[in-house]
Amino acid sequence: MTTTAEQLSATTLLRFATAGSVDDGKSTLVGRLLHDSKSVLTDQLEAVEQASLNRGQEAPDLALLTDGLRAEREQGITIDVAYRYFATTRRRFILADTPGHVQYTRNMVTGASTAELAVVLVDARNGVVEQTRRHAAVAALLRVPHVVLAVNKMDLVDYAEPVFAAIAEEFTAYAASLGVPEITAIPISALAGDNVVEPSAHMDWYGGPTVLEHLETVPVSHDLTACHARFPVQYVIRPQSAEHPDYRGYAGQIAAGVFRVGESVSVLPSGRTTTITGIDALGESVDIAWAPQSVTLRLADDIDISRGDLIAPAVDAPPVTRDVEATVCHVADQPLSVGQRVLLKHTTRTVKAIVKDIPSRLTLDDLSQHPAPGQLVANDIGRVVVRTAEPLALDAYEDSRRTGSFLLIDPADGTTLSAGMAGAGAAGAVVAADDDAEWDF
Repeated sequence: MTTTAEQLSATTLLRFATAGSVDDGKSTLVGRLLHDSKSVLTDQLEAVEQASLNRGQEAPDLALLTDGLRAEREQGITIDVAYRYFATTRRRFILADTPGHVQYTRNMVTGASTAELAVVLVDARNGVVEQTRRHAAVAALLRVPHVVLAVNKMDLVDYAEPVFAAIAEEFTAYAASLGVPEITAIPISALAGDNVVEPSAHMDWYGGPTVLEHLETVPVSHDLTACHARFPVQYVIRPQSAEHPDYRGYAGQIAAGVFRVGESVSVLPSGRTTTITGIDALGESVDIAWAPQSVTLRLADDIDISRGDLIAPAVDAPPVTRDVEATVCHVADQPLSVGQRVLLKHTTRTVKAIVKDIPSRLTLDDLSQHPAPGQLVANDIGRVVVRTAEPLALDAYEDSRRTGSFLLIDPADGTTLSAGMAGAGAAGAVVAADDDAEWDF
């Protein structure tokens, strides 16, 4: 007889993030999803009910299921990214509830960076606003392949189909111009539960899926083994013990692809070529390993390898460069300026760098490029050119979200300044290179 644990282990996993402007109802939607899918423990629900009563509310405020910080509950807003884990019989989920305030856009970048789907909420009374466009642009730049437009608070516009249709048309056109490959629009009321888990009795004109039904059935194609094989070295293991006097292994997590014993590989940035003689995983020797396993590789030649080096198949090695052209989402309060000295962190490697140029900043209203802005301020999206002190083995972000991304860091205090995507375009014409191409994970 199949147990519940066995059923869940056999289901697929979907990582998704919620986004949208302030008070669009993101936390309420998440709370409704958790509540109506019976993913809330009794004591959690009781705590929410008591907190709601203390605030003078007769019905439980489901947003409190995710707004866990005291400041969030006091102000009635979301500040930090709240991760929640739940499951149905069809799929397991990791959900990132991200803030709506402009000053917390950086947290939306964090939540969406590993997401396969983004739920962008819009208040049916307000329609598409600037923050909606900003979140759609971030989702596109981060190559989130599936976007759901949840037109919320339909109960406050009398469940009018024309209101939903106008918002869906505007958002779909905007997101498509950014290159988002799939957009699904769903009219909902998170507060009343319409079309969240159960179909709405008030919108018989809508024949599409509920939010949960779409989450359960959307195709998830994040097979890392089909990507370019990449292994960032995290640690060099040399026990030099009586039992292992000559052992030398290179430990880390496979970022993408598959590695096999006997395969010819290049060590970057040096470019030296050698052969894999052994792979150790969980204390056992294996012939093959794949992402995202954590393993130790043993190589045929005694090459100078240290943390931050990248091992890749000799026939499929990424280019090595010191000139990085990228799109960045600037997340720090302090601006990023031309000539500024920074640290660039790519996988396990951190190098000194300087911002050589900021060619343009994206204007979200019409997706035009503002040339030569000189600097980027908090929540700006723009193009940068960075010169590094040491060479890096970078993939284009469109080829690999894992080895094509990096962080720019303030060397003075370690503050993250910008999240970068190597080679990623900031406008629709650049992002949407091929309408039929599937975005890689």
